[in-house]
Amino acid sequence: MNQKEIPQIIKDVGFDFRWDERKVWELDVPIEDMDIQELSWHFDIPFLWEGNNIYNLKPKEVIDNPEEYEKEYRRTMEADLTYPIDIMENKGKWLILDGLHRLMKATILGIEKIQVRKISREYIPKIKKD
Repeated sequence: MNQKEIPQIIKDVGFDFRWDERKVWELDVPIEDMDIQELSWHFDIPFLWEGNNIYNLKPKEVIDNPEEYEKEYRRTMEADLTYPIDIMENKGKWLILDGLHRLMKATILGIEKIQVRKISREYIPKIKKD
């Protein structure tokens, strides 16, 4: 596989558009609580990357092996939980637009509910990368 080729699992569960996180942050969307278990499926998908390859590291691997993935673990533990996780319904599941490291940190800390903003698919034209 080409080091910049997107793995099939990411294509299967991911969005079919690219978005600008800054545009997502600017949206005026209410914050609500969600059971963290509704989002924990993210931990089994290689949404992170190590080295020169993309999408080759599962969040669960970082959570379970902090010494081996010290850089990602440190990034996770530095995540600011005062910001909600931005999610959007995609293919029957809530998928994170922004906040995977916050979700990982909350899990490590034993938090059971997390604040989220449910971004409607109607916002896609506003958040798409140009």
